[in-house]
Amino acid sequence: MRQRATETIVVHASPIQVYHVVVDVERYADWVSEVKRVEVLERDADGRALEVEFRAAAFGRSTTYALRYDYSRAPDVLSWVQVAGDITAELVGQYQFEPHGDGTKVTYDLEVDLAVPIPAFVKARAAQRIQSDALRELRVRAESLA
Repeated sequence: MRQRATETIVVHASPIQVYHVVVDVERYADWVSEVKRVEVLERDADGRALEVEFRAAAFGRSTTYALRYDYSRAPDVLSWVQVAGDITAELVGQYQFEPHGDGTKVTYDLEVDLAVPIPAFVKARAAQRIQSDALRELRVRAESLA
């Protein structure tokens, strides 16, 4: 059963600055606490990371998964789908970047389904924790570079 969660945060940096932090996936291990390794497997014609494999901490262990990014609505929206994973059967998500005063309102939508049976409330809490941590760390990183 898929769990879906949406969370929003305001970042004191421009939408394009926040977008650039998010698409710089090769630096995630520098500022995303749960990401241990990032490998770009494929790039698009513009040199952007198209398919990326991540090694991360999740559910008390390490997990490996690969995401395929969609830049068709960039720089307003960056979305992705999982193409491989060992713990997760499905990860579908997107960041939306909207001007908000002198900063950016970032909305993070995430749908998660695990490959192993886990109670729905545990999945829901995991999805919310992933989002909250990701947004807080994104805000710190983007504001430090702004």
